[in-house]
Amino acid sequence: MPWTRSARNFALIAFTLLIATPRLVPAPAERKLSVYSTAANYSLPIVQRDGKDYVGLLELLDPLGTVSTKAEGTRWRLRYNNKIQAEFTAGSDRVRIQGRDSYLGAHFLLEGERGLVPEACLNTLLPQLLGGPATLHPLSDRILIGDAGTHFTATVPPSEHPSLILQFSGAVSPTVATEAGGLRLTFPRDPVVAPASPTLTFGNKTIPSATYSESNAGAEIFVRSAGPLVAGVSRDNRTLTVTPAGSLAPGSSVAPPTTPLVDTSATPAPPNAPQISRRYFVVLDASHGGDDRGEAISSSLLEKDLTLAFARRLREQLEKLGITVLALRESDVNLSLDQRAALANANHAALYLALHTSSSGRGVRLFTALLPYGAENRGPFRAWDTAQSAYRSYSLIAAAGISSELQQRQIPARSLMAPQRPLGNITEAALALEIAPQGSEAAQLASPDYQQAIAAAVAAGIASVRDKLGTVP
Repeated sequence: MPWTRSARNFALIAFTLLIATPRLVPAPAERKLSVYSTAANYSLPIVQRDGKDYVGLLELLDPLGTVSTKAEGTRWRLRYNNKIQAEFTAGSDRVRIQGRDSYLGAHFLLEGERGLVPEACLNTLLPQLLGGPATLHPLSDRILIGDAGTHFTATVPPSEHPSLILQFSGAVSPTVATEAGGLRLTFPRDPVVAPASPTLTFGNKTIPSATYSESNAGAEIFVRSAGPLVAGVSRDNRTLTVTPAGSLAPGSSVAPPTTPLVDTSATPAPPNAPQISRRYFVVLDASHGGDDRGEAISSSLLEKDLTLAFARRLREQLEKLGITVLALRESDVNLSLDQRAALANANHAALYLALHTSSSGRGVRLFTALLPYGAENRGPFRAWDTAQSAYRSYSLIAAAGISSELQQRQIPARSLMAPQRPLGNITEAALALEIAPQGSEAAQLASPDYQQAIAAAVAAGIASVRDKLGTVP
């Protein structure tokens, strides 16, 4: 068989998205290996064979350089960047690289023309092929190639109102969850790596310590505290400030906003924002659309289709309860994030609800905005990226109502904060709702019964806060 250069048609998508590939028939949720490098960030499937985790070597190397392969019987030869040659043998736990043998730790598998190597061997195999370091993080299924890690420092400067300052070497996009005894920061899309010690102590009674760990959700930092905490993120997403609730102050080092402003002079809000009367209705925003597919569920089913189908079910449930709905997307069209926010703001809705799906996790996740700090809002105009700031209390009320209803109906629900656009640009209560399977089968996302159960619960939760969002009957 002649050498053939691999076509770049694998389903490798930038890891700025949460990626999953469930099927339309019942199947376990697929695990992914997240790869971070200076050349590309992407993910690829992890498959189990004989109780061990394997990955496709061609899929792993293809985004990093020029790769070609050749299968002959039980032998599989690989050439990388036209200079590194490796020969694998099906059923053998050895590989010959540039004339020298290396141990894989488990058998090499050949399925058709696809070569599978044990995930556990990547720490030793990849440096020989790439000519540089590669570090596998098995607890979080991440591999960092070269100097791709995002490092951080954590300090609690002496102050009457102590705050934990987390400085990162690159931009991060965490989710934030308040838990008993502290606050948890999770980094599902970022190559955040451990500090010298996983436990950091600060000698402060209010914020005594923080602990770094890894799980299949990604890197995590749990900040312990004597009371409730809140978090803010800098404009460049490189600094997180964690402070006792009610005392988050603008960061003095953050530059003034240069983003567009939104007129809020005719928009209802809590006491620190302009007040008007509006009738109770909801803006439903089915995420993605058009050439923005969202997550690839299968070759024929995409996230953009699931969110649209769920929006239709939710609209029907809301209208049965007498709640008017404005759907931003009713067909396969693509709206920019700014367009979505502008349409929601112009219609002065009581609640903006963005709809997403994910095959990772369980049940429903409700997101409110994790806002930049340091912006100044004057008069009737508000900085575009912090327009939500005066409305967050309403957003939290709406999240609590929906979460309570979901849990009463035995659907797992969790409330989080994240720097997720366009939530920060919305001038009314604003939430993002992400639906994941309730069990282990990702195909449940396409189930009409599952969609209907969640739609009914979400609609009831929205109806339950009707009199709490500053609207008229």
